[in-house]
Amino acid sequence: MTNTSSAPDATSPPETPSPVAAAELPALRRRIQAVLIASQILGGLGIAIGVALAAVLAKDVSGTEALSGLASTASVAGPALLAMPLASLMGSRGRRPGLVLAYLVGALGAGVVVLGAVVDNFPLLLVGLVGFGAGSSANLAARFAAADLAPPDRRGRAISTVVWATTIGAVLGPNVAAPAGESVAGFGVPATAGPFVWAAGVFLIAAGVVSLLLRPDPLLTARALSGPAGSEEAAGRSLRAGLKAVRESSRARLALVTVTVSHTAMVSIMSMTPVALSHHGAGIQLIGLVISGHIAGMYAFSPVMGWLSDRLGRLSVIGLAVGLLSVAALLAGTAGPSHARTAAGLFVLGLGWSAGLVSGSALLTDSVPQAARAAVQGLSDFTMNTAAGVGGLAAGLIVARAGYGWLNFVGACLLLPMAALAVRGALRRA
Repeated sequence: MTNTSSAPDATSPPETPSPVAAAELPALRRRIQAVLIASQILGGLGIAIGVALAAVLAKDVSGTEALSGLASTASVAGPALLAMPLASLMGSRGRRPGLVLAYLVGALGAGVVVLGAVVDNFPLLLVGLVGFGAGSSANLAARFAAADLAPPDRRGRAISTVVWATTIGAVLGPNVAAPAGESVAGFGVPATAGPFVWAAGVFLIAAGVVSLLLRPDPLLTARALSGPAGSEEAAGRSLRAGLKAVRESSRARLALVTVTVSHTAMVSIMSMTPVALSHHGAGIQLIGLVISGHIAGMYAFSPVMGWLSDRLGRLSVIGLAVGLLSVAALLAGTAGPSHARTAAGLFVLGLGWSAGLVSGSALLTDSVPQAARAAVQGLSDFTMNTAAGVGGLAAGLIVARAGYGWLNFVGACLLLPMAALAVRGALRRA
């Protein structure tokens, strides 16, 4: 077993789980899920505390509002950069070392953000925000950890329950930002950097919870249950094998496209909605309410999406995601000065993202061999975050040149390959 008091050691042998009897599996699944839910709440809280004032802090340190948007870009770049190394670590050592590493990188990044704010160094601040954003890689990877031991007919619900837990931290985080800023008064730390001090502490607690309590490791246990790990299976855990598994499975390709397109469309439209609202006279309070409704749509109803995914099938919920995201683009893109219509569009956008993420993640897990799952799941997180980063940058250019309505039209067009693959998959099954 690994030493729980230290960071993961890449040179130490991976944990060898004790055999698990069939009668013990239900209790083990509940315990693993409880630990993952706790870590999701903490991780979501840590991210939300920092994100609440990241753009403001970037503006204060850079001295210009034009560079404040780089805070969001840097935070999105973090999980994209960490996704593949994290997948490699999890593939060879299990979920626990990977999750712990992601939280530790997030804590270190938050510390660098604080240092950048104290010394008034904008490049250093951006480097810290990349590391801080990487902490959200743990929250993304946790949904797959929940699926490791879940029965195939309950994977959607297992994934969605862990995704739902993020709601608690995401709602609490912005409300804690003000006290966090006040807590650093007198220590030479700007108030806008205070939330990152707290975020570092929360990430460290999350790392401790996972390191101490996520035992036995769910991924290694699932492999042990599926049979002895031979040299052939070990070779199948490489990132190259993960790419091969996606190429060979049309359902895996559909799942990858679903997760990537759903996330990119959501991030692109959501990121520019505050700008569109402000152009039509909305104040900060109203913008906050619209974004809160959007977050509620993303997370609060994910258990419903998981249940539907298990009961109706992954393809049906992918079709639902296409429909919801299309309706969201139509509502928001044609809202104009109607704040209520924009709010409705953003809420439906969150629902569509939830349907796509949950069904796509479940289908991806269903569609590839056990040995290749960690690599394929890492590829999924890398692809979705990279595409979302590009989409976020492109969204600003589209709104500046053509307007918010055209951004929503482009977002709707992104859904076409996702819809085409889903229809093709349904026809093959018919």
